[in-house]
Amino acid sequence: MNRRDFVKTASGATAAAFVAPLFSIGRAGIPANSRLNVAMIGAGNIASMAYAGTPNENWVALCDVDSTYLDEAKATHANAANARTFRDFREMFDKMGGEIDAVCISTPDHTHFAATLWAMQHDCHVCTQKPLTRTVWESRALLQAASEKPHLITNMANQGHTYDGIRQAREWIEHGLIGEVKTVHSFESGPKWGNRWFQKPPSFPPPFEAIPETLEWDLWLGPLYPREFSSYYHPLKWRSFWDLGTGMLGDWFCHTCDGPVWSLGLYQPEYVELIGKDGDNGLTFIPDRSIVKWHFPARANHPACDLFWYDGGLRPQRPEKWSWGPVPARGSYFEGSENTLFLDERSNNPRLVNREEMIAFSRNGQPAERYERTVEKDPFKEWVAAIKGEGPLPGSRFEYAARLTEVALLGVLAQRFGGRLDWDAAQGRITNRPELNAFLREPCRRDWIIGETYPMQLDDSLRQPTL
Repeated sequence: MNRRDFVKTASGATAAAFVAPLFSIGRAGIPANSRLNVAMIGAGNIASMAYAGTPNENWVALCDVDSTYLDEAKATHANAANARTFRDFREMFDKMGGEIDAVCISTPDHTHFAATLWAMQHDCHVCTQKPLTRTVWESRALLQAASEKPHLITNMANQGHTYDGIRQAREWIEHGLIGEVKTVHSFESGPKWGNRWFQKPPSFPPPFEAIPETLEWDLWLGPLYPREFSSYYHPLKWRSFWDLGTGMLGDWFCHTCDGPVWSLGLYQPEYVELIGKDGDNGLTFIPDRSIVKWHFPARANHPACDLFWYDGGLRPQRPEKWSWGPVPARGSYFEGSENTLFLDERSNNPRLVNREEMIAFSRNGQPAERYERTVEKDPFKEWVAAIKGEGPLPGSRFEYAARLTEVALLGVLAQRFGGRLDWDAAQGRITNRPELNAFLREPCRRDWIIGETYPMQLDDSLRQPTL
């Protein structure tokens, strides 16, 4: 049995149970101190999380469309000194696919899907940054891919899902601490225009510029339609534009709303609605501020629930019983029939909104733990431990992450196009505004089609769907 088969056999055992037992050696006899061969797709910026979370593994390949980040990674990380470097991850898999066990993906949103599916089709475990994908169809396609390859360990890198707080909150809710929850308010302070992540151009398209010598611009675009280079896109600022990123919802929903979605089972809204926004230019770049509402029908042990999202400094009304000092700028309020619960922006540090009641509750003892705590409070470390059989399956593996991301992306469509979107989850379609279904599954350039599972084949003159 070769090394790849060894790791595959071990991870297949991992996938057989929802919570894996903890042993001093990995499954199928893999020693606990074995080292995975890891590839990095996206070598700079947010990839720092992947480096920090896999410090003891063999970094055998680094891939980035900008050689600046390849050079920095080689100079900064000792483990990367002997890694082979690539500009195109497709070439990396062609040349090294059989040598790679696991892949960390830290690219802009618009290449998450292609890089992730390519890795899975080469039988690699994968941990992808949030949001998992940029379109609803892509999320469903990765959910399907995960079901077809249950031996692969997948994870989305939303840190809060590895923390104890999100588990405590769900346990408290299921214990009846705050009663029935019919409304949740989640809020974020950005976008902060002018920082390194968000910048609004003076016109659209943004001013064209010469392509930096270090950058393979066509590879950066990946599946997207061709356009001229602008520093308003790269580096880092792509999230400001709808056809490249997913705005504040893509940036923070998978953190801030992780707690509400997971604790209350908020997976299939009946409709999503834009309550209001301002500061955008219609369809091109994200608004300065907005309020979005999802309505979910009754589920299992929960009544119908409305989830509200606020960004750009907008916040819900302060809870009457709040007694913790200044009201937070970010987080979530769970309004229960008996009390209100607060979670921070990473779905951690739960507390009742009244400090005295929280102290009294803590003194009376916590409900029994129903959800196993992770040893590693880090999504990449959690993922590596699961691959080696040293810990439970990741909490934000694709079976969950794809559903969380879908809810976020439906909100993106409402935020982008306004009004109300009635959602048929079973059919995966918007029923009251069928013209928007084109944005659930956007086309791609033909060089980026992955077999028959990727969107329709179109030529390189492709343009985005229009209304």
